[in-house]
Amino acid sequence: MPPLVPIFVTLAGIALLLLLVMRFKLQAFVALLLVSLLVGLAIGMPLQQILNSIRKGMGETLGFVAVVVGLGAMLGRILEISGGVERLAQTLLAKFGEEKAQWALALTGFIVGIPIFFDVGFVILVPVVYGLSRKTERSLLYYGIPLLAGLAVTHSFVPPTPGPIAVAEILKADLGAVIGFGILAGIPAAIAGGLLFANYIAKRIHVEVPEYFQTENAHVGKPLPSFGMVAGIIFVPLVLIVANTVSGTWLPATNVVRGILTFIGHPFVALLLATLLAGFLLGTRRGYTREELQEIATKALEPAGLIILVTGAGGVLKQVLIDSGVGEVLGKMMAASALPPIVLAFLIAAIIRIAQGSATVAMITSAGLMAPIITALSVKPVVLSLMVIAIAAGATILSHVNDSGFWLVNRYFGLSEKDTLRSWTIMETIIALAGFAVVFLISLFV
Repeated sequence: MPPLVPIFVTLAGIALLLLLVMRFKLQAFVALLLVSLLVGLAIGMPLQQILNSIRKGMGETLGFVAVVVGLGAMLGRILEISGGVERLAQTLLAKFGEEKAQWALALTGFIVGIPIFFDVGFVILVPVVYGLSRKTERSLLYYGIPLLAGLAVTHSFVPPTPGPIAVAEILKADLGAVIGFGILAGIPAAIAGGLLFANYIAKRIHVEVPEYFQTENAHVGKPLPSFGMVAGIIFVPLVLIVANTVSGTWLPATNVVRGILTFIGHPFVALLLATLLAGFLLGTRRGYTREELQEIATKALEPAGLIILVTGAGGVLKQVLIDSGVGEVLGKMMAASALPPIVLAFLIAAIIRIAQGSATVAMITSAGLMAPIITALSVKPVVLSLMVIAIAAGATILSHVNDSGFWLVNRYFGLSEKDTLRSWTIMETIIALAGFAVVFLISLFV
């Protein structure tokens, strides 16, 4: 098959998906599965391989997302019902003021996104966005975009998240320099994509907390829980996950303490402990019966089910595109060009990301394609570190319908597909371009 055919098929598949969900209003879960099948058939994948890709894409995505979203939904619901989110919103607004609350969320996301997976941090912190939006009657995007930008920037640019660590290892770049350049590029990227863009887009897209996340004021007549208690519950999983990360860096693999921290610091266990703690401190101790807590948890899983399925279907499309070899074809075509290495690294990662959806796959594939080129050119060590961030920036750009993260944000913010493209997708693109601009400018002087 000519190398351009898979590319045209991919573009046609994405266009068809957008047409089905935006024009014909086909349910996104069904549309994603249908387009995944059609793309696999059109590219010429064996029938059994298409089915295997669907199973693998759904299984690998849900294996993590289902647990995180399910536990996060229950934790968030308890925080909402008990008045915990209202307390957080009141305290943030009192401490920072309405205008500076965006900065607080962006900074929180920036810090949390370093040791914690993007979707875990988002699921834990999104109730705070809901509370602030309700309190101020502003668009969810006014507070949500800064949080998303902070999380997305450090998740992509700053180790120890998996993507940049893998790229640094493949390119043999100094990890300390990668962290430094990642933070240096990440700060202006978060400001541009999070704070400046949030003020712009929130005026054009007013979105309220989705109906399926609306909660009754069950805490009416009861005093709000203390800020310290609510913040402590939220920080429990964050601290445990950070402890896991730190122990993995500083302690030997055979160390008993590391083994314990690795277990309790896994997102599954950390979120489970936080959910149980919330149920006890914000539920049982505040007068809720076991039956009421069970009902709260059950209702929380209703919207979570749709989020999980749609996100899983996004993983299916991503897997079909990966297994069909579209990303590899595009990467090899770009690697044959005569562009400067740092520009080439960014463009290869960007094209692979746009084609198949997974930022991590785009990073690792791009690094693999760039490694022999770098060896032949004898690139300076400092430039290698800059190239890691350039690849990370390229792998962040233009998140759209083949990225499970697109659907996670789409459902949690109750956005239409068009408005998700106008908000989340553009935010990711601004982050990518701003981050690359910083490292490219630095490369001109080293």
